[in-house]
Amino acid sequence: MPAVSATDNQLTTRHSFRLPAKALQLVEIHSEHQLEHVELGSPCLILGEGTNTLFVEDFQGQVLVNKLAGVHIVEYKHHWSVSAAGGENWHQLVLTLHARGIHGFENLALIPGTVGAAPVQNIGAYGVEVADFIKSVEFYSLCERSFQCWTAAECEFGYRSSRFKTEAEALRFITLVHFEIPKAWQPVLSYGELQQLATPAKAATLLKAIIQIRSAKLPDPTQLPNAGSFFKNPTVSNAQAEALKAKFPAMPIFPIGDKHAKLAAGWLIEHAGLKALHVGAAAVHKQQALVLVNHGGATGEQVLKLAADIQRCVLERYGVELEPEARLIGRNGLLSSLVQEGLTP
Repeated sequence: MPAVSATDNQLTTRHSFRLPAKALQLVEIHSEHQLEHVELGSPCLILGEGTNTLFVEDFQGQVLVNKLAGVHIVEYKHHWSVSAAGGENWHQLVLTLHARGIHGFENLALIPGTVGAAPVQNIGAYGVEVADFIKSVEFYSLCERSFQCWTAAECEFGYRSSRFKTEAEALRFITLVHFEIPKAWQPVLSYGELQQLATPAKAATLLKAIIQIRSAKLPDPTQLPNAGSFFKNPTVSNAQAEALKAKFPAMPIFPIGDKHAKLAAGWLIEHAGLKALHVGAAAVHKQQALVLVNHGGATGEQVLKLAADIQRCVLERYGVELEPEARLIGRNGLLSSLVQEGLTP
């Protein structure tokens, strides 16, 4: 299978942060049959819409872009079975299901990216995670040259994580995600502004509220290049959470089980006084401190410097280490840290 021409290997428009970068080779995958004939390059990277990926320099390898399409819905007595191809747009799937009267994904509306990226990251928002609905994930193992399927348990979902992410070097190209959505829908209104909605809230009211909240807080990447939430919300022990609450009474803290709590990374960044922070054209977004943006002409070096400065300041002030949620891609693949020494001049 031939790759696209060398003139089409630009990555700037293939990731929403729009940093200047290109790949040695770029191949769009429109059918599962193509996967069996891919001449695997090294290094190799699988890409959806690039909304959670930053190419901080030219990628010296092959990029496979997931363009698989199709959605299949089957109704059962107590649930809906939904199978969506990996290249489908996530938000459009949410809208399609909602229009069909299939509810449960409303809290996940307006999350950018593809269906195939959703289980990799275990996307989540406002108290709901996509893992809550996944029954199984089909994929093609480029290393083993075979089509395979994992159950939800085999995917090993965690907070913004999965086996697909922790074993990313295995190169598993997600072809189809199978969801099981109960008909007995109950709105999840536990987070922030959603608590103000009248109960019982209708699905249409919840969907509208989620879209309005996200639109107000998060910049449109087509207007202001960004990769959404740049850092994960950190998890700390209850003891550390209590100590932080005593020192910073206004700090929002969300319990997780009996031993841990989750902190709001955006709050930590904002209250460390970093909303005005910028390095060149890379900056902290003025409305949402969890989002880093490209004001035009930003470079990979600038983004990494900005992110590392934020990490350092938050660690010094709160004793909490922030971990990137966005995938940072260097010349040979995923960067293991924010240090700049690995970048080529």
